[in-house]
Amino acid sequence: MKTKAVNEVTLEFPSQSRNESFARSAAACFAAQMDPTLNELEDIKTAVSEAVTNAIVHAYPDSIGKVRLKIRACPGNVLELIIKDHGRGIPDVDKARQPMYTTGGQERSGMGFTIMESFMDKVLVRSTVGRGTTVILKKKLASRVQASK
Repeated sequence: MKTKAVNEVTLEFPSQSRNESFARSAAACFAAQMDPTLNELEDIKTAVSEAVTNAIVHAYPDSIGKVRLKIRACPGNVLELIIKDHGRGIPDVDKARQPMYTTGGQERSGMGFTIMESFMDKVLVRSTVGRGTTVILKKKLASRVQASK
């Protein structure tokens, strides 16, 4: 069952590399209303950057498509980020989540999912070949009272 959001925003943009920094900044700006620590903001920006870059590079390798970023402030101070594309999909999600695995050529490290997992509390990946991929990132943000102790 989907958690009801306290607030949310949805952005859609072309799968161009210049939009990765836009998505990263938008996620950080939205998350700021939840009063995260600076470290949490950096974690969020890094994870969003990896997820959006994956969509740009892997979902649409030979064309420009749409990437959708939904950012949700959920009860319990949980931030949820949903990155969705309608690209080529991932044939083997388990294999794609292994460190160093990439289909993006030698210039790619194959560490995107590993990085997302290290900075977020939960990473869910759903993909259908020929229909696209959805990555759901969740992070429980510390309250400032707890963070200062």
